[in-house]
Amino acid sequence: MLKINHIEKTFDNLVALANVSLNIEKGEFFGLLGPNGAGKTTLMNIIIGYLQPDIGTITVDDEIIMYEDLEMRKKIGYVPQDISLYLELSAYQNLIIFGKLYGLGKNELESKIDEVLELVQLTDRKKDLVKEFSGGMKRRLNLAVSLLHDPQILLCDEPTVGVDPQSRNAIFDMLTKLNQKGKTILYTTHYMEEAERLCSRLAIIDHGKIITQGTLLDLINQLDQKETIKIQKTAHTKDKIDSINNLGHVTEYDFYYELLPKEENSQHSTIFKHFETLNIPSQFIEISRASLEDVFLNLTGRSLRD
Repeated sequence: MLKINHIEKTFDNLVALANVSLNIEKGEFFGLLGPNGAGKTTLMNIIIGYLQPDIGTITVDDEIIMYEDLEMRKKIGYVPQDISLYLELSAYQNLIIFGKLYGLGKNELESKIDEVLELVQLTDRKKDLVKEFSGGMKRRLNLAVSLLHDPQILLCDEPTVGVDPQSRNAIFDMLTKLNQKGKTILYTTHYMEEAERLCSRLAIIDHGKIITQGTLLDLINQLDQKETIKIQKTAHTKDKIDSINNLGHVTEYDFYYELLPKEENSQHSTIFKHFETLNIPSQFIEISRASLEDVFLNLTGRSLRD
């Protein structure tokens, strides 16, 4: 349905996107993950026709999206990273303005406003000024605006930034409901747990390049180590870590040690027998499967960058 073909975009000497290609199927919940500055928002802005790519094309149902193509934009709903609302107006007034921009007639617009307000659970606050809303309520209204014209594709650019856990879960439930009804969703985030929970397929972008894509299982299977053992860092375990090194590779973090066992020590019974010999209680030990975060850090590195 949404095909991104060999997109490239530079700003002066900065390469924002380099040969990016993705194929997102109808009805799919697709996640795009990447560190800050990886190119996620630039790609979103090209998809909606706000930016023009240097090279490449984007198609929806085999129709090419041209730069500032207003008709094609009607097929797409966009939830931007920043709140894009008129704070001095009410929720209802905001929806009236955006609905008219989409070309909705009076009766249709009134019906759609009722529908989207109910979806985002703001019906009882529709006459209140947006400036009085919490961050989570503004995010939900942002989502409501993007749905007024019933788009085929919904683009969500980090839609839960700065919201509390309750609002975040509410947004997750709303998006899941929309996807179950057939809405195609492209979701950008750098929160791994969001992508794991929501997305049927994922791509990781870094330095403007797609470095891998697939289902969560596909990505985890790329790792050599599918399981890690964490030993809590305490006064009791600190002086025993040299002996733990015999079991495999140990990495030290602020509050724990992470053990990647050697192949000959892959059996849990062998490892726990050794821990018992060292008198390390099981309460200090945690076995965890590899996660999307492990994949992400393995591919993008652990160093901080802005």
